[in-house]
Amino acid sequence: MLSGPFIPRSWMGACDTFEEADWVLVGLPYDGTTSFRPGTRFGPEAIRNASWGLETYSPIQHAELSQVRYFDAGELEFPQGNRDEILAIIRQNARETLSAGKRWLGLGGEHLVTFPAIEAYVEKYPDLAVLHFDAHADLRDDYLGEKLSHATVLRRVTELIGPERLVQIGIRSGPREEFEWMRQNGTLLEKPEDLARGLQRLQGRPVFLTIDLDVLDPSILCGTGTPEPGGMSFSTFMDWLLPFAGLNFVGADVVELSPHYDASGVSNVVAAKVVREVLLLGTPESRI
Repeated sequence: MLSGPFIPRSWMGACDTFEEADWVLVGLPYDGTTSFRPGTRFGPEAIRNASWGLETYSPIQHAELSQVRYFDAGELEFPQGNRDEILAIIRQNARETLSAGKRWLGLGGEHLVTFPAIEAYVEKYPDLAVLHFDAHADLRDDYLGEKLSHATVLRRVTELIGPERLVQIGIRSGPREEFEWMRQNGTLLEKPEDLARGLQRLQGRPVFLTIDLDVLDPSILCGTGTPEPGGMSFSTFMDWLLPFAGLNFVGADVVELSPHYDASGVSNVVAAKVVREVLLLGTPESRI
């Protein structure tokens, strides 16, 4: 088991024990560096609750969750306000997940929670690559003087893996410098024709998938802290994701749901469906 400490939660259809699972879902209720609208600390619980309204079968991937062994560890209990200790708790639990031979699926929480998980992953997989879906590049060197922020998380990640092992999809907002950096380093996929280049970067490597839910258009998912018009529909998102289904995904996270900005609860259901499709990536049927 993981060291926690955990608040018990339950995702629909999960295994009864940590030992029997391949994937471990871990809630990461942290939003301490959120720069616009806070509230992502409430995301993991909202995603879990919404999961009970989903079918276990995905007609998109022709696959069934019963084919995947996953355990819901619950939500890590954080000392709110202590960013560095929170990141250390995430890093340690990610290490323990990997040491047990299992794959981490973090439920955010803001996007900074990805960084300590990647730190743990690089220790085990020195050739790790990252597939990043987001409305924002998150490549600033610092944000308001802070090096560790949800606006800088992918810059910190590239310092661990190098830009040549990063692929970014859906980016549509940010300063000119970030777009120049992405184009100079070839990380940004902008058109369907770019998919082959992205696959070539990731093929043959262990891959960590990180999905910021604001990659979806706010008309699809408005429950997020930094909504950015002009994003993907759910179907378009899946059209971009599924070509990568055959890669070696060793870990993932889904972040930046801020549920109270959507009184309808639709954003929570969309987020839960994204998690379902991530769990099913790589099942034989998903490649039909």
